[in-house]
Amino acid sequence: MNTTITETPLPVHSQIAQRTAGADFADCYTFADPKPGSSAMETYQAVMGYTPGWMNFLMSVRNQAVRLVGLKHLGSLEVKMQAQDAKPAARYAVGDRAGIFSLCYLSAPEVILCDDDKHLRVELSVCKHQQDGQPMVSVSTVVHNHNALGRAYMAVVGPVHRRIVPKMLSQSLHAARTAHQ
Repeated sequence: MNTTITETPLPVHSQIAQRTAGADFADCYTFADPKPGSSAMETYQAVMGYTPGWMNFLMSVRNQAVRLVGLKHLGSLEVKMQAQDAKPAARYAVGDRAGIFSLCYLSAPEVILCDDDKHLRVELSVCKHQQDGQPMVSVSTVVHNHNALGRAYMAVVGPVHRRIVPKMLSQSLHAARTAHQ
């Protein structure tokens, strides 16, 4: 299966695209849908269930650093999928926590997860759609800065985000694929 990750515009039909007014940062990465019959929440769980260790290490460093300026400790990006008590995708509802985020929009083709802190609001979308007749998944991030701290944070995190998200997605998709062979 092709695991090419491509930077693309946000899907125009997506709910996340409706949330970009006034955004200070937005990006989107698209790849072939590894499981076209699954929901967006199932896809989110599958991808985040295989978060590479280096990404969780970076989150740990981030969590320690931002404590110095009073920001939230978010925990690990990974959504535990192999645990016996892992919550099935169908049992999630708006307001529930999934990893470091809370669900703020949930439908079969798209899930939007968010976190709001004093410096910024971040929204992450997993949107399943068709592109040229092929089933695709787009993972989009939209950020609204609340203040100067948010702008400073994104000046550092934004460029790093654009470099590591495609790599993380590629490694997560590869790990998920090989785990089910």
